[in-house]
Amino acid sequence: MLSAVNDPCFDLATGRYNRGVRNHLLIVFFVLLAGVLVAQDNSSADKTASDKSAAAKAADRNREAEESSSRDTKIDVSAPKDDAKNHPASQGAVEDLEGSEVADASGVQEFHPWNPMKARKDIEVGDFYFKRKNYRAALERYKEALYYKNGDALASYHVAVCQEKLGDKAEARKYFEQYLKILPEGPLAKDAHASLAKLGKAR
Repeated sequence: MLSAVNDPCFDLATGRYNRGVRNHLLIVFFVLLAGVLVAQDNSSADKTASDKSAAAKAADRNREAEESSSRDTKIDVSAPKDDAKNHPASQGAVEDLEGSEVADASGVQEFHPWNPMKARKDIEVGDFYFKRKNYRAALERYKEALYYKNGDALASYHVAVCQEKLGDKAEARKYFEQYLKILPEGPLAKDAHASLAKLGKAR
């Protein structure tokens, strides 16, 4: 029996097979390489296109910002027609508040940011400190509430109570009076009057 190793037909068939496999592997390699190059070209083209579209969007936003519609949405902040009748003591309180704003050398008043939600949160945190008898921390939060909502009756009352607890009677009196100017018949007016009477006796 002849061995397949010495057979010339077998050697010829094996050589053809090896060349065919090698050719197929080269073709697969070049196809994959071409696919990678095409993908890179497409991604760079997409990036360039997205950069251009991002620049176009930014230009559109800038154009829209320049064409603001704020002229069309002016808000009327004047008092209601029947305000003087419904709130007879409010004009004095408003004048006092306007007088308490800080004015610079040119006479221009500095107004604080208006954020009633922040003021409400500051009052809640102040109440937290007040219940724990940390009157200094509570006082800071109540004053911050007045910064964000100048003339807040509840914050004014709480500042007065904290000042009274800390022994600053002049400041306590000032804030109790401020509360009574804002809400002369408010829910804490009786307590404010009692505290003012007590502070008056302590002079």
